[in-house]
Amino acid sequence: MSTIIATAQHVAETGRWHVIDADGQVLGRIATVAARLLQGKHKPTWAPYLDKGDHVVIVNAARVKLTGRKEEQKVYRRHSGYEGGLREERAVDVRKRQPVRLVEEAVRGMLPKTKMGDAMYRKLKVYAGADHPHAAQQPQKIEVA
Repeated sequence: MSTIIATAQHVAETGRWHVIDADGQVLGRIATVAARLLQGKHKPTWAPYLDKGDHVVIVNAARVKLTGRKEEQKVYRRHSGYEGGLREERAVDVRKRQPVRLVEEAVRGMLPKTKMGDAMYRKLKVYAGADHPHAAQQPQKIEVA
C-alpha cells in the first residue's frame, strides 16, 4: 500500500460549502470550527502547504454569545497607519455598529498569517441575519457543540 502525497492536482477538486448558525452559540467555539473547515484540517488529505479547505457561511452573527464580561472588556483595535492613529472600541460597541466583525476577526485570528491564510479567509462569508445568497451551492449545516 502506498502513501498518498498531496499535490496541487488534488486541490483541483471543488471544495464543499458549510453553513454554521451562530444564534446563541459561543464565539470561540464557532471560530474554531470555522477555521478548521477553512484550512481543510477535517480532510484526510490535509497538507500544511496546500489550501484544501472548504467554504464556510456563518449566519446570525449578530446573535453570537460572548462569555464572561467580554462584552464590556474585550477591545478591538485598528490603526490608520498615521502617528497616533490607534482606534479602540469595546465589543458592545462593535456589536451595535458592525456585528459581523466580531466573528470575522475571531476566525481570522485562528488562520495562518500568510498568503495562503488570506486565501482561506476569502472563503469565509459572514452574515448578521439568517439569510444568505449561497443556497445554490447547497451548503451542509454544521452543528457546533
